[in-house]
Amino acid sequence: MDKEDLKKLVQKIISNHQIGVLSSVENSKPHVRYMTFFMKDFILYTPTKKNTEKIEEIKNNPHVAALLGYVEKGSNDEYVEVTGICSISEDKDLKEEFWNDSFHNWFNGADDPNYVLMEIKPEAARILNSEHMKTMEITL
Repeated sequence: MDKEDLKKLVQKIISNHQIGVLSSVENSKPHVRYMTFFMKDFILYTPTKKNTEKIEEIKNNPHVAALLGYVEKGSNDEYVEVTGICSISEDKDLKEEFWNDSFHNWFNGADDPNYVLMEIKPEAARILNSEHMKTMEITL
């Protein structure tokens, strides 16, 4: 499978499994939590509040990992591990594009100044447990 086909498979898995795990670094240790992810132009986005500990963690160490996919018993579930560099985006168009009414639990709307997006630019993506039964990796 060539690099472009692997990228398409990564995008397919992520579009079908928007809830995943985000791991950042806090005091030199992993800090893991569930997040909602969106992918556009092979960049991952996840909404968060501007005043959360995640933002401070990213400022101190922008290296993150995300894990998406794995939903059944694990025997044949493809899943993706993405590692990359994270930054914070307040881009109004992106915030509007990714806005979901379920976010009203945390924000007043897409223009809420506390609503930001964590933007993860992948450095590598690994597809695991695929039908090919071999781990496939893309280095970007």
